[in-house]
Amino acid sequence: MAAYNVEEVLPPVLDSTSESPPLFDGTTRLYLNYECPFCQRVWIVRNYKGLHDKIKLIAIHLRNKPGWYKEKLYPENKVPSLEHNGKVIGESLDLIKYLDSNFEGPALLPDVPAKQNFAKELVANCGTFINNVFTSFRGDPVKEAGGEFDYLETALGKFDDGPFFLGHFSQVDTVYVPFIERFHIFLQEVWKYDITSGRPKLAAYIQEINKIDAYKNTKCNPKALVELYTSWYLAK
Repeated sequence: MAAYNVEEVLPPVLDSTSESPPLFDGTTRLYLNYECPFCQRVWIVRNYKGLHDKIKLIAIHLRNKPGWYKEKLYPENKVPSLEHNGKVIGESLDLIKYLDSNFEGPALLPDVPAKQNFAKELVANCGTFINNVFTSFRGDPVKEAGGEFDYLETALGKFDDGPFFLGHFSQVDTVYVPFIERFHIFLQEVWKYDITSGRPKLAAYIQEINKIDAYKNTKCNPKALVELYTSWYLAK
């Protein structure tokens, strides 16, 4: 397991009043928002591979983006994106693979066919998992979302050589954990529903992943998260 533990001072968030960095000057930059789970996926990979000095973070305000971001850098105007070797790449799942394949540091996909195949299956299902849990917030998540967390519990029992989805920490964990983190917080706070209750593997997973500095340093603000999700899903 990687031992990178860099106490990083996060740069300020750039908004519509902010000037752009010197774009396409050879610096590799990860454009992200600190509270976005899709951005968090890529941020974790960058940290885990020890790329703090090689990939500079540029934080973007989601509701008040700088005009130069769309006009001069990334016409899709979404985060995350990566500026590297004179081009810009987007989409969190693509960026996870790109960083893991094109940069030094610990590999995040094991060279074991059974694990690679299971990784593809889990990543393919992640969108369904996310959508079903978010949809349940408008109803009764205690009843409607339980099956999704049972799915995680079953998946975590596939390999017995570690507490993570493929045994050892992998790309799959970076895909799922930003959402597991947020669902755990929101369901516990609003519905008093503990997603780990009766799911010992999921409980162990959350405990163990919180020991990984590359992840811990990216975690969301729980209070802000609850306020945001409450405004989205429970506002009358």
